[in-house]
Amino acid sequence: MNVRTFLDHWQLSENPFRAEEARHDPVFARLGTGDTDHPDFEKILGDLDRPSTAIVFGEKGSGKTAIRLQLERRIRDHNQAAPDGRILLIAHDDLNPMLDRIALRLGVDEASDEKEVLRALRKIRIVDHMDGILHLAVIRLVDTILGTDADPVLPADEAVNALRRDPQARRNIMLLQALYDRDENAGARTGRLRRLIRASGNPMRVLHKALLFVGWVPAAAFFIWAVFWLAATPSEPPQWSMYVFGALLACWLVIIGAWLLGKGRLRMLARRLSRRLRSVGRTPEQLAASLSRMPPEDRRPEALPVDTGDGRRYEMFDRLRQVLGVLGCRGAVVVIDRVDEPTLVNGDAGRMRAIIWPLLNNKLLQQDGIGFKLLLPLELRHELFRETSDFFQEARLDKQNLVERLTWSGAMLYDLCSTRLNACRVEGAATLTDLFTADVTRQDLVDALDQMQQPRDAFKLLYQCIQEHCGNVTQEQEQWRIPRHVLDVVRRQQAERVQMFHRGVRPA
Repeated sequence: MNVRTFLDHWQLSENPFRAEEARHDPVFARLGTGDTDHPDFEKILGDLDRPSTAIVFGEKGSGKTAIRLQLERRIRDHNQAAPDGRILLIAHDDLNPMLDRIALRLGVDEASDEKEVLRALRKIRIVDHMDGILHLAVIRLVDTILGTDADPVLPADEAVNALRRDPQARRNIMLLQALYDRDENAGARTGRLRRLIRASGNPMRVLHKALLFVGWVPAAAFFIWAVFWLAATPSEPPQWSMYVFGALLACWLVIIGAWLLGKGRLRMLARRLSRRLRSVGRTPEQLAASLSRMPPEDRRPEALPVDTGDGRRYEMFDRLRQVLGVLGCRGAVVVIDRVDEPTLVNGDAGRMRAIIWPLLNNKLLQQDGIGFKLLLPLELRHELFRETSDFFQEARLDKQNLVERLTWSGAMLYDLCSTRLNACRVEGAATLTDLFTADVTRQDLVDALDQMQQPRDAFKLLYQCIQEHCGNVTQEQEQWRIPRHVLDVVRRQQAERVQMFHRGVRPA
């Protein structure tokens, strides 16, 4: 029997159990949040009026990516319903760019020895994560203000008008942009942002350039006057004229020297910043181009993250919160997912540990107005239980809304699969038991799904049941219900596959 014929008989527009990845699942995209939520979802989400942190551990296929997508939807719905209490979503689900920048600075790549890669990843510090998060947040804000964001936090004209009314917010966003914006056309973006929000520029930069290009005019004019005076007068020029010419020339040389000195100091500052902001990837030239457009008092070294400490970074987070408040945002939510997928990690627990452990800091995770949602592989839970009491005291996981393991019972998976089934029905409602013969009870299906433990494997079980049944009967037989023996065979096969996968024997 053709699978399409089987689905048409049950009035299913598509196979509800075909997708294995939430990002590419059209059924999940239609369902959104609600009936498909994990019971712990509300704990993970928290109160969006007071963003909080949650740390979640789950196996592959347990629904971590689905939770991330549901978080994004709920935040988007919240922003539409409460325009005066918006939340900035910072999706930190692709760690490849940040890790590649750090690895480049440390001299390692994919071809490096495994020990060298692990040694390099262990050098990741909390400030690298803070800089990386600020980088993503500032890009979203600046794109919103410039009107180039496809999914802006708020309308561009509202953002511009709000910043024009608040001088401190203008200074803060200009500094954040100069340090953490995207590297393409950094200086041009700084100039465009400054003009748009009417922020103060660097008057000395304009003055120095003007004097640099026209400062030679008085000396040249005096020299020309002296030449014509000598031509008209046979006597020697007065001695004071030489002093005047020398003074004018010296003034121009002093202007050149001052300009070169200022440019040199700015380049030195930019080089220091580039070394410290290694997870951002800005070059000294790009940083200097942005900083040169700011007033000198706003780019004092003591206010910039030029050291390895986290104090200046927390001040940058304070600046970010102040800007968000002016823009009508209550705070931000940072979602970290797919930790096992970066090229330099490849699912290795030791490398994941080296990357994530610096984040487990109570001061960082408990900042006012900024919530972190860490969706982590279960392997890191095993690593966590090996830590010392000093580590737990610093991380204070008892305050982080910890979900030790995303678990799904057979009954929960049954309801989830029934919801997906009805989401694909053209009309009417059905249950999973309708697809099976009368000798297959609801409890039989619940027990079979319970062995799968998580949504991805539950979908594989039901998908394979449909495939096996359609492959064993002909079109003429018109047997539309899956018999018990097919369920039993597929159940044993899938249970064995799940066990072998968890032992690392099977790839999927």
